[in-house]
Amino acid sequence: MIAAFLGMRLYSVLGKRTGHEQEPVLPRERTAAAPVRLDEADGSQAATSAPADTSGLVYEPAAEAGLRQLLATDRNFDAGRFMEGAEAAYRMILEAYWAGDRDTLRDLCDDDSYEAFADAIAAREGRGETLENRLMGIDSAKITDVELNRGEARITVRYRADISAVTRDADGKLIAGSMSDAAQTDDHWTFRRQIGSGDPNWLLDEAESA
Repeated sequence: MIAAFLGMRLYSVLGKRTGHEQEPVLPRERTAAAPVRLDEADGSQAATSAPADTSGLVYEPAAEAGLRQLLATDRNFDAGRFMEGAEAAYRMILEAYWAGDRDTLRDLCDDDSYEAFADAIAAREGRGETLENRLMGIDSAKITDVELNRGEARITVRYRADISAVTRDADGKLIAGSMSDAAQTDDHWTFRRQIGSGDPNWLLDEAESA
């Protein structure tokens, strides 16, 4: 089921992240503009002129030139569809990490990211701790950077979200956090994919918190 979901919803999704002890899951739905695909007009002209209004776009102006370069290389790439998958991936990876679901992380992360998650989970389990985290909502998610190098595409997405986090010890005693107070996060995740690969999915390659 996970594989099927990834193939359909995460058409171009994710990769790696380091252990993030902040936690949440069930994001609230938000009103957003319809998915945006860069048009196929003359790339050289469009790349030099920033949109007049970027409020409804799925990317920041600084990423436009890179997106056009990617679209020129991979005509099947769709920025709006990628962002749908990237938001789903953000939720799935966080939830899997909080729950200690190594199988899901294995499917969504590259090797280094998976190992970072697995090490953090093992350390948590060794202390007998459990997480009760929830992603209360993703306030915004936009592409901030696109890089192409030797046939590999790397896309960085900035997520601003609200997460409530609770840590309990082996006896179920609260040792950190509060479900009543959601912390605002500013995460920058980078996904990678080999252009032309038969696998349409993107893997999480890096994750940073501002």
